[in-house]
Amino acid sequence: MGYGSLPMLKSMQIKPLKKDVGGTIGKYSLRRKWNKAKQLFETNIRHPSLYTELLEPHWRGIYSFLLDRKYRALFFITEGRAEVFKITKHYKK
Repeated sequence: MGYGSLPMLKSMQIKPLKKDVGGTIGKYSLRRKWNKAKQLFETNIRHPSLYTELLEPHWRGIYSFLLDRKYRALFFITEGRAEVFKITKHYKK
């Protein structure tokens, strides 16, 4: 788990989801998991169960946090808030 250059804030609001991201959450029946992860993120962006990390290459400024073992949310930070732009399957190392 690496925070990279994750802002030193403890909490951060998530911008409202765009239609396609909300559709993905519905398509894979992730609504409950999304709501729980969103609440944890907005309370503590470094909560251990989220595994929030800055993805490679770091200069792009793309972060992720886990919804569960299979799915993660990709986001970037704009105007001091997180904007989730994609829900993807989490790769296995």
